[in-house]
Amino acid sequence: MSVKLAYHANCWGALGGNAVGVTSITQLTYCTFGDMERAIREIGEAGYAGVELFDGNLLDYDGRFGDLRNVLRQSGVVLVAAYSGANFIFGDILDEELARIERVAAAAAELEAEHLVVGGGAKRARGREADDFKRLGAALDKVTEIARKAGLTAHYHPHLSTIVEGPEEVREIFRHTAIQFCPDTAHLAAAGGDPAAQICEFRDRISYVHLKGWQREPFGFTPLDRGDLEMAPILAALSETRFAGWITTELDAWPDPKQGAEFSLQYLRRTMRLD
Repeated sequence: MSVKLAYHANCWGALGGNAVGVTSITQLTYCTFGDMERAIREIGEAGYAGVELFDGNLLDYDGRFGDLRNVLRQSGVVLVAAYSGANFIFGDILDEELARIERVAAAAAELEAEHLVVGGGAKRARGREADDFKRLGAALDKVTEIARKAGLTAHYHPHLSTIVEGPEEVREIFRHTAIQFCPDTAHLAAAGGDPAAQICEFRDRISYVHLKGWQREPFGFTPLDRGDLEMAPILAALSETRFAGWITTELDAWPDPKQGAEFSLQYLRRTMRLD
C-alpha cells in the first residue's frame, strides 16, 4: 500500500463557523479559531507530509495566498485538501452554497491541493422528506463538477448530525451521486457502521481517507492508538483494497494538539511499518 500521510489542522483551536453566515449563506464556513500557521508548522514537525484545512481558515488567506504558500513550504508540508459543507437539500439557497464552495475550490486549487471534501445534507425540523437523498445527490454532482473544473477531486464525507449517518444511509446516497466517498472512520463507527467493511464495499469510490479514533463513553474522538475503534482492521481493509494516496488523520480536540498528532503518526508507523 503506497500512502502519504497528512493531518487536519482543526485541532489547534475551538471549532466553529463564520457568524456572518447566519444572515449570508455565502459566508457560512467552517472555522478553527486558532493559529493556523502554528498548526501547519507543528504538523510538519510531527512528521506529516500534508495538511487539510477548513474552508473558512483557507479563505482567511484570500488576497494573500502567498503567505500561506510560504508557511507550507517552510514547514515541509503541502495543502492536500479543503473541507467544506452545506445543507444541500434546500433549493432556494443551493446556488448560494455552491457559490461559496466554488470559491473554496478555487482557493484550494491556487494552493495546488488535490482534494475537496464536503459534508452535509441537512436534517429538517419536521423530519426527512422523500426526495431529500435525491436532492442531496444532485447537489453533490454539482460539487463534483465544480471540483473538476478547478482540477480537484471531490469527495462526500458522511457525518453525524446529517441525513447520512448509518450504513443504509451511506448506501442510499451513493445511489444518487457519482461523487467519491471520503470515509471518516470515527463518524462511520459512531453511526453504527463497520468502517473496514464499508471501505471494502465502496473500494472503487475511495481515493482519499479520514482516519480518526473514537470512544463510546464519554463520547469523544481520540488519537488512533486509543479509544474503542479498532484501527488495525481498517488499515487491513485499505491494504486489501490496494488503496494508494493521501490518508489524513484528524482529531477535533486534544489538550496538546501536536502531541495528539504525534500519537497517531507513531501508531501508523508501527502498524503500517512505515519508515
